[in-house]
Amino acid sequence: MTKLTGTVLNGSNNVFDVECDSSDDSGESCEPNIRQCTLKSKRLKTEEKQYNPLAPGDRVEVEIDEIEDDKGQITALLPRKNGFVRWNVKGRAPQLLAANIDNLFLVTTPDEPPFRARFIDRELAQAEYQGIEPIILVNKYDLPAAQDDDFQNRLSIWEELNYKIVRVSAHTGEGLTELAELMLGKLNAFVGQSGVGKSSLINVLDSSCVLKTGSLSLKYGRGTHTTTKGELMHLHLNESLVGGMLNATADIIDTPGVRRFVLHNIPSNDLAMYFREMRPLVGKCTYGMKCTHTSENGCKILEGVYAGVISEERYDSWKRICEEIRTGSWSD
Repeated sequence: MTKLTGTVLNGSNNVFDVECDSSDDSGESCEPNIRQCTLKSKRLKTEEKQYNPLAPGDRVEVEIDEIEDDKGQITALLPRKNGFVRWNVKGRAPQLLAANIDNLFLVTTPDEPPFRARFIDRELAQAEYQGIEPIILVNKYDLPAAQDDDFQNRLSIWEELNYKIVRVSAHTGEGLTELAELMLGKLNAFVGQSGVGKSSLINVLDSSCVLKTGSLSLKYGRGTHTTTKGELMHLHLNESLVGGMLNATADIIDTPGVRRFVLHNIPSNDLAMYFREMRPLVGKCTYGMKCTHTSENGCKILEGVYAGVISEERYDSWKRICEEIRTGSWSD
């Protein structure tokens, strides 16, 4: 039985497109490059139930089908460098969105759909929990709402916490050179709510892409889902964005739009550990680890808020997310 290693490009219903490495375990060249693969056993061995056992970017071992060379069976998952997860409410299980990534871009907008700071704060906390350094990618920066004082204040708060922010417009081209340079030669993932323009950005980064883009719901101002499953794509970056460099490439995982980003595996009592401005103060309150950081005398986090070291906006966001975790009632 011929064995290969490869990278998962996409998948659903336990059927995955795997881009196999060019040679097998004996060094022989293998064609075709992309195979449709099923799991050899119904589930890969994992510590917990999962919404999806594999995600774009995963590295796997594959046995080539003896009858159909363009098919195979996934026999093992290779160790992950990292993975970005959310809790899938409908499936009642963690959903892995992307694996083995170099750059995690949290895509947002100042408007169309409306800006949701707490959505980003949840994503940031999940990234901190999983040890991934995120980049906040603000698309549609040409819209008038981008100059709103409250919006700019929120961006400033994140920048003061040393989160990198990239401001771009798929419509005008603003910031796309910086974005392309960050993505060059790396495996990147775009994550964000529906309608923020993830597919539109990919279309302008590589003019050969023709991904379907969606419109906003007139009633709710929310995006409609156009990417129905995550997919890893190889981009040929426009030469104009990379200083005329020929054959410049980047890999991108375009994830489905998310209406609600629900945290996975972070208890409310631990959430402060994943707000980077609060983390150094955890355990230093008068009541130690029992402090709720809401009303106690001697709470270092409250003192930080009163002193302006912790912004009131982020503290309020932390409190609201804690309540969401406790009640299981998550806002959009």
